[in-house]
Amino acid sequence: MYRTQLPLLTEVKTIKEWEQSWFTVRQKFVGYITDPEIWVGLLLVVLKIALIYIVARLLTKIAQRAVEQLIITRDKNPLKLDTRRTKTIGKLMGNILTYVVNFIMILMILGQFNINLGPLLAGAGVVGLAIGFGAQSLVKDVITGFFIIFEDQFAVGDVVQIGTFKGTVEEIGLRITRVRSWTGEIYIIPNGTITQVTNFSIHNSLAVIDVPVSRESDVEKVRKLLEDTIKKGYEENSDLVKEPQVLGVQTVGGSEITLRVTAECKPNTSSSVTRKLNDKIRKVLQEQQIDMP
Repeated sequence: MYRTQLPLLTEVKTIKEWEQSWFTVRQKFVGYITDPEIWVGLLLVVLKIALIYIVARLLTKIAQRAVEQLIITRDKNPLKLDTRRTKTIGKLMGNILTYVVNFIMILMILGQFNINLGPLLAGAGVVGLAIGFGAQSLVKDVITGFFIIFEDQFAVGDVVQIGTFKGTVEEIGLRITRVRSWTGEIYIIPNGTITQVTNFSIHNSLAVIDVPVSRESDVEKVRKLLEDTIKKGYEENSDLVKEPQVLGVQTVGGSEITLRVTAECKPNTSSSVTRKLNDKIRKVLQEQQIDMP
């Protein structure tokens, strides 16, 4: 009988210990939630977090307004920079400022909960370093794309040559640039691989036309015909910005003499101007029966 009562007494003792422990926990909890200092401290933390959030939002608004004002000033620049490019720069700078302010805001809020930010920042640094090593080409593309846009190296619609690729720029992004060749091919070029660019759309072009005639031809007569012909071509062609010039004899060969004509024209129009002037010169020389090799 004594052995049968021993487990029962042990169970009763365990229940009493559990009830005593629960009573102690409940008393501590009630004391915690009824402690005025706890509520005052919590209220101060909430107020600090709210203040940090409001200040962060104000800083973001002020930074965005400053960027917008910078873009407006840039648009009024007498150089007349590309509007699309300035908007892209403004959006990019606004996003960067927003990310920075939000990151600092999150760190300050975590600090209000007495979270040790040292290990957190160290871990974030290690993760960022790992991502940087794993995505070096992507980071290089983005950084190069930013400077292409910021430095106004070329714009959409410009005719450029990037390495062996030549064509019209269709799109400039932070990661890639799209170039369409005159035969229709689309070149997608990562910005990080762009090391040298030739832009044909910034300044006027120069059309160079060499006119070969027979060695027995009257050079002065040919020269006068060329001057009259290119003068008419200048009046009819709106792509020419100046009246073309006959520079004179360029080369003297065994059976021919070559005269050179130059014509300053609008950007990217030298090929069409050359073809039109060549056609006019050919017709005049045939009409005057001047022999061409």
